[in-house]
Amino acid sequence: MKPEQSLIKFFFILCIVGTALPIFATTTKVIYPAGEVENDARFNDVIEILQTALEKTKAKYGAFECGPSDSIAPKKRSIEELARDHHNVNIIWNPTSEELEKKFSVIRIPLRKGLLGYRVALIRKQDQSKFDQIKSEEDLRKFTVGQGIDWFDNSIYQAHHINVVQAPYGQLSKMLAGERFDFFPRGVGEILGEYERFRIAYPDLVIEKNLLLYYQFPFYFFFNQKDQLLRERIEAGLQMMRKDGSFDAIFYKYNMPAIEKLNLKGRRLIKLSNPFVPTMTPTDDPSLWYTPNKM
Repeated sequence: MKPEQSLIKFFFILCIVGTALPIFATTTKVIYPAGEVENDARFNDVIEILQTALEKTKAKYGAFECGPSDSIAPKKRSIEELARDHHNVNIIWNPTSEELEKKFSVIRIPLRKGLLGYRVALIRKQDQSKFDQIKSEEDLRKFTVGQGIDWFDNSIYQAHHINVVQAPYGQLSKMLAGERFDFFPRGVGEILGEYERFRIAYPDLVIEKNLLLYYQFPFYFFFNQKDQLLRERIEAGLQMMRKDGSFDAIFYKYNMPAIEKLNLKGRRLIKLSNPFVPTMTPTDDPSLWYTPNKM
C-alpha cells in the first residue's frame, strides 16, 4: 500500500471512530444553588429534571457531574453569582423577567408548566372566616401578604395594590404566626411539604381551604452568557424529555398529589394579571402549560 493510501485509510478510520464518541471529551460540570435554607427540598423536581436532561444527552455531550453549590444563599445572591465572569454556579432556575432574559441566556420551557403561578395561602386558623369573605381582587387588598426578600412576584402583588411584607424565607412562617402579616401564598407544589415541616412549631398555622390565586409566572433555567454549550446541552435534553414523556412524568410525579389534595378545581379562583411577563413568553403552545380542569 502506498504511503498516501495509508494516510487516507487512517483518516477514514479516525472519522468513523470519531462519530461514535461524544462531541466533548471533558466532563460537563453543573453546579446549581444549594438553596436558601438548610435541606431546602422545594426544588427537588427541578433538580430531577436537570439531571435527567443531562443523562439523556450523554451519548452526544459526554459524562457529567451535577451537584449543589457549597453553601446556602438568598436567591438574589445566586443570581448575582451567575452573572460574574468567574461564577461558582453555572445554572439557576427562577421566575422570569425582561431583565433576567436580557442579562442571561434562557431556555423558555416552563419547568413546572406554569403551576408555580397557582397559589394557595398559609394562614392563621382563626382567620379562615375572614378569607371566606374574599370574592375579588378588591377584597384581597384588605389583607397583607408575606413574601421573601426580592422575590419576583412581590412586584405583581404591589402592582395590584396589595401590601407586601418582605423577610428572609426561613422567617416567614414564624412571622405569619406572630401576626406580622395575614397570609403567605405558596406554590401548589410547595405548600404541603412546607406545612409538614413547621406545623408542630406553629400549630396555629393552616392551609386556607377555599381560595386559589393565579398569576402567569413562567419559571425557567438561566445560564451565564458565556456558557452557551451548557445551555445547548440542557435544552437538547429538555426537548428529548418533552418528546418521550419523561418531562411530564416528573411534573405529575411531584405535583399531582398536591393538585388532588388541595382540590384546585373546587377552589374559588382570583386571577391577577402579571404586567411583567416578557414578550417572548411562549403562551401560544398549550403543551408547555398546566391548567386545572374546569377552571
